[in-house]
Amino acid sequence: MMPTMNQAASSPPAINTLTDSDTLASLLKAAGDPLRLQILQVLAQNSYGVSELARIFDVRQSGMSHHLKLLNNAGLTTTRREGNSIYYRRAIVVPNQALAALQSALFASVDQSSLNASVAAQCRAIAAERAEASQQFFADNADKFRAQQDLIASYPVYGEQVAQLLSNTPVKNAHLALEVGPGQGEFLPVLSKRFAHVIALDSAEPMLSHSRAAAQSAGLGNIEFIHGDTTELSNHKVLADCIVMNMVLHHTPSPADIFKDLSAALIPGGALVVTELCRHEQDWARENCGDLWQGFEPDDLTQWALDAGLKDGQSMFIALRNGFQIQLRQFFKP
Repeated sequence: MMPTMNQAASSPPAINTLTDSDTLASLLKAAGDPLRLQILQVLAQNSYGVSELARIFDVRQSGMSHHLKLLNNAGLTTTRREGNSIYYRRAIVVPNQALAALQSALFASVDQSSLNASVAAQCRAIAAERAEASQQFFADNADKFRAQQDLIASYPVYGEQVAQLLSNTPVKNAHLALEVGPGQGEFLPVLSKRFAHVIALDSAEPMLSHSRAAAQSAGLGNIEFIHGDTTELSNHKVLADCIVMNMVLHHTPSPADIFKDLSAALIPGGALVVTELCRHEQDWARENCGDLWQGFEPDDLTQWALDAGLKDGQSMFIALRNGFQIQLRQFFKP
């Protein structure tokens, strides 16, 4: 009997070509191993190199390379070069792509499991090592920060556009704003003028001292300074109407976790404004500017925000003469 139009419309697309069959076989083979499923679970939270993953799972690097090759060939992971290293991350599901529904279901099932305790401990150790390297850079170079930022994008390049995006960002209240990584404190006057109270959070005490001095010089009396990272926000019971993060994410060891921390620190209806570098191939920035990541694709930020329970807002992109590009992004907590 021929299917009705409704039956046909509700049926999943048939896999009737050799290419689709090969893709399905590759995906099923890659997913048919407990270790590779754990790798997918870890790569949902952060990007790691081969040696880091070998350390996390206590396997030989050659064996880890084999597992990653299978996952990559199946389209379950993607790679990106950071300096001389290749980092792996879980692929973003493209809705109209073949087998997208199966890939989404696989990722959802993987994410339901809890990480093995030793695996989670190794992930935390690597994140701590990355954070320590970043903090040490800023501790050693706080007095050179402005000059180093000028190598890529100084505040005057994007500051006015961020202020404009903030003014066009609807928030329910104007009680509390949070800036993560205020740097030289250049954006604090904008927040101080619009919000009754402002918190400036920085994990590097020397940088916090610079922003504190700038606020005092400008006569800003409604700013509280907190030394720590975003994991400290829950301890301080921060619930902000708006959070701003300018050119900080590429210095953080785990960007996905940052989004989760900031989402938890937003009130319902609150807004997150992010200024960040787009993906680039200028690996000198890692050594000269303390960058852990060479920028991000816009889809990266979107996915991390969605995973953290935020919804996408407006986007703006600024192309710079030196070849870099900046993305200004707006997210909201429902």
